Amino acid sequence: MIQFNNTDLAKVQEMISRYPEGKQKSALLPVLHLAQVTFGGWLDVPVMDYVASLLKIEPIEVYEVASFYSMFNLKPVGKHVFEVCQTGPCMLNGSDQIIDYIKQKLNIGVGQTTADGMFTLKTVECLGACGYAPMMQFGKTYREHLTKDKVDAIIEECRAKAN
Repeated sequence: MIQFNNTDLAKVQEMISRYPEGKQKSALLPVLHLAQVTFGGWLDVPVMDYVASLLKIEPIEVYEVASFYSMFNLKPVGKHVFEVCQTGPCMLNGSDQIIDYIKQKLNIGVGQTTADGMFTLKTVECLGACGYAPMMQFGKTYREHLTKDKVDAIIEECRAKAN
């Protein structure tokens, strides 16, 4: 059965308490972040249903939010999720070529994970670093002014951390 441990459940209750009575849905984003970290790096339907029950909202309300934001994964992902910005400034500065290079280098398509479970490639909308295009995020790290050489170094850095 899917359930937060007592520590995480206390965190959820603290998140909910930040909002007025009857407005517990406002805690949805931070609770989804916690759920994603806690339950394997992605949000499957039972996890989203559990979050809905905690917040006393309909499951569809959780699905709508989780499917809208690119920071939530609705299927299993690799240990390192490369989120490459594909909006105007990044595209004008070569993000399409960077995406194609990552696809070729890792032998995966957008939305796919490498066979070893190490990398997932996602394209996302603006990550707010237009002046540093093309750029991507993985985890809490931004990498900017991407080139093929920089992508190679990032991949090697991630592989070295795994060893």
